Amino acid sequence: MTEPWIEGWLAATHTISQIVTAGVAITAFSLLLYSMTFNLRDRVTRSFALISVFLVIIFTAQAIGSTATDPADVLFWLRLQWVGIIFLPPAYLHLSDALLATTGRPSHGKRLWAIRLTYLFSFCIFILLPTRLLLGGVVIDQNPAPHLERTGLVDLFTVYYVFIMILAWINFYRAYRRTLTSASRRRMIYLMAGATAPALGTFPILIFGVELFNNHPLVYWSLALLAGALTGVLLVMMAYAVAFFGVAWPDRLVKSRIFIWLLRGPGTASVVLGLTTIVRRAGALVGSPYSAYVPIIMVASLLLCEFLITLFAPIWERWLFYGSDRADLSLLHTLEERLLTSNDLKQFLEVVVAAVCDRLQTPDAFIAAVNEDDLELIVTAGDDAFLKEPQTSQALLHLVVQNQLHQDIFQWGQFSLMPLVNGVHEGHEDLLGILGFSWDAEKALDADQAQTLLLLSQRVVMALRDRKLQRQVFSSLKTLNPQVKLIQHLMAASRYDRQGVLMDEKELQPEDFTAWVKEALTHYWGGPKLTQSPLMQLTIVRDALEANDGNHANALRAILRKAIEQVRPEGERRFTGEWILYNILEMKFLEGKKVREIATRLAMSEADLYRKQRVAVDAVAKAIIDMEQQARQDINN
Repeated sequence: MTEPWIEGWLAATHTISQIVTAGVAITAFSLLLYSMTFNLRDRVTRSFALISVFLVIIFTAQAIGSTATDPADVLFWLRLQWVGIIFLPPAYLHLSDALLATTGRPSHGKRLWAIRLTYLFSFCIFILLPTRLLLGGVVIDQNPAPHLERTGLVDLFTVYYVFIMILAWINFYRAYRRTLTSASRRRMIYLMAGATAPALGTFPILIFGVELFNNHPLVYWSLALLAGALTGVLLVMMAYAVAFFGVAWPDRLVKSRIFIWLLRGPGTASVVLGLTTIVRRAGALVGSPYSAYVPIIMVASLLLCEFLITLFAPIWERWLFYGSDRADLSLLHTLEERLLTSNDLKQFLEVVVAAVCDRLQTPDAFIAAVNEDDLELIVTAGDDAFLKEPQTSQALLHLVVQNQLHQDIFQWGQFSLMPLVNGVHEGHEDLLGILGFSWDAEKALDADQAQTLLLLSQRVVMALRDRKLQRQVFSSLKTLNPQVKLIQHLMAASRYDRQGVLMDEKELQPEDFTAWVKEALTHYWGGPKLTQSPLMQLTIVRDALEANDGNHANALRAILRKAIEQVRPEGERRFTGEWILYNILEMKFLEGKKVREIATRLAMSEADLYRKQRVAVDAVAKAIIDMEQQARQDINN
């Protein structure tokens, strides 16, 4: 190997090492921002954020100082680098203590005081940093790189550095031993492995090994390059493990968010910085260090990285993080694109109304949707003032309900009305709305007008049907949210603490339980909404197992029946106002009667029945909560 080739390889290794060092600084700063944005409330995350701050100081000072030429500037950056090095040991001890506390072994004073004393000791060393007691002057003209002179206190600090790191690793291992699940143990291994590189790779070994590397600069820069790259990779591994602390998100969401952040943040910034540096230094070799190619490469690489991330990141997410749930999650992600919002529906129906007016040559038309107990006017054309009066809409709804069985156009004053029916549901036609247009009753529609009206009405039915289905989806999501939120919090609490799943949740609230109670009542005589209900975890249900031969479904069924009986008024059963709630519960859920049959028996409209049913289910949920709270009080007493 020739001497010029060695010099060229040395220059290339030096340049790449500087780029990697700057990349590590960018990565540390990006991960600091990530932790501050999402879960800084957690103690482990706060401790990691402190480590990230000191790593940013170390690698930023190292990256800038390696390019400085003035001795005063070099001295400043090398001393600034030591600020991060000095405070790194207490930060690691702080992190290890937070891990132990998270895994169910909180500090009772000893570890807390050890952390405080360590920070105090580091602060005392920091005070000595501007003087020559800790570090000597800067050495510029000696291979392989500028460095500070060694003093006796550096040896003392090195012993302190190693001792505190050993204590931190002992705590890491204790925390690892306390984790039980395979996922939490695996992430604890990631954290321990990731913590190794910053602890070892940041200590300036050149202050001790200058004689060793003086005649072998290529070896030094190769090791520096390897150490920088390894530090960056293991720092990301450490951040990945820390990202699961203090958040109630599912694992796939945590992985996805940090993955996208790494690509858009440090990944893009490091690529842009690296390409820009290479182009600038290549230009320096030909005598043009700040050529026009530098900003061009900077902008082009930035846009290209963002374009590739936008294009391919969703694909990578699906294949890396979704696993067997890929189909379900992909369907949920497309829901936003396929969602028919109120504005979307209104825009589409406005087009339909305009087409009706155009084809029939009529100035007035409207489309109204049927809710539980009212008629909602969605779009109109022409005069609609009288339609907005409550008594008019109620009368119109009553008229349409009476005529929907025929599904033909019928007259109402100056308007012809066409019921919009979505087939048959639970033995009767599912009325979605009405299409009305002003029309002379004595004038018949010709074949073309009738065909057009039929086609437009079918498209309105399709839109209203989708709107109704989407409202049911959103209603299900609302009722699902409380139990999913509770499960996610329990999962987050039990990731690293075996007792986390046994934590006492906040005082039970009726709105959290109403949906669960309704689902269990719907499948009262058997079904997954009963057998898989979250209500199975209640204390009163577990207490009822013995009386029901260990059958969980029968135990929950007994509790539901007991709660319904608490809604029952005293005396003999009647069909009066005070008995309405109990009668609805009895006939709807226990006897399984149809809605129309119950409404006829209780002499009320179906819309009023649904309102009363919600009140009845709320009463049952409240009764179950009172029973559960009483059972817990009995246990505590």
